[in-house]
Amino acid sequence: MRRASVIEKDAASIGTLKDLTNVFESLASTQVAKMKTKVLISQDFFGLLWERYTSLRIDPARRITNRDGVGNNGRNAIILISAEAGLSGDLDARVIETMVTDNDLSKTDILVLGSHGASQLTQRGIPYARFFKLPESDDYINVSPVIEAVLPYERIVVYYEEYVSLGSQIVRSIDLVSHISDMSKDYEEGTMTDYDTIFEPSLEMIADEMEETMMRLALSQTILQSALAQAASRFNAMTMAEDRAGELLGEYKLEFHRAKRSESDRRLREVLVGMKKKRREAAAEAS
Repeated sequence: MRRASVIEKDAASIGTLKDLTNVFESLASTQVAKMKTKVLISQDFFGLLWERYTSLRIDPARRITNRDGVGNNGRNAIILISAEAGLSGDLDARVIETMVTDNDLSKTDILVLGSHGASQLTQRGIPYARFFKLPESDDYINVSPVIEAVLPYERIVVYYEEYVSLGSQIVRSIDLVSHISDMSKDYEEGTMTDYDTIFEPSLEMIADEMEETMMRLALSQTILQSALAQAASRFNAMTMAEDRAGELLGEYKLEFHRAKRSESDRRLREVLVGMKKKRREAAAEAS
């Protein structure tokens, strides 16, 4: 049995770990609330942008999904959104497994967002065409370089983690171009055309710019959703770690008391043995 002093020292270390996990749990909870707010704001902004866009032409959905003159390199693109660091639990591994199962990677170029996803792909021997580091701050996410990189592709599929609830996160994939049309279903379409309105520099150029902006916004929303899922996953991991630390503290407490009793019993036996020895010695001297 270990000595009580050693057990007490180990218990103090576990107590410190429990305090740290509690702090990280609180930080993750704050991040979840913050990211949920950002997702809602982004959705509201898309609604405003779509209302402006639909006022430019009668059938905007057809124009977006056709993407005339764009996407003609004969290949598909996958945008893999992962964590920048390795604190997302098994989410990134699950996203990669789903991506590999769903696709023929010989006909697809992979673009990775986040260092952890790039590292995971390298470990699995899966090549990727481009890597983009996620910004340290989520105040502004510039996805323009990613959009420029994927515009030549016929089909653009995004794989990411989606927040369902604090205790549940799932892997999702979306066709980025079709997703824009799906996002627009709740908004009314207008009928403004260049027959009754003057557009400068031109209606086509304005529409092109707005369409690219909506693609950037749709991708930004998936990045926010992924960050939200990762924050929830970190919260769950820290909650589990804190609970486990609490269980270990309880086990150490029982072990400490057993060790203390054992040491007390041993000292008592030593005292009794010493007293018996002294009595024998005293008796021997008396005789």
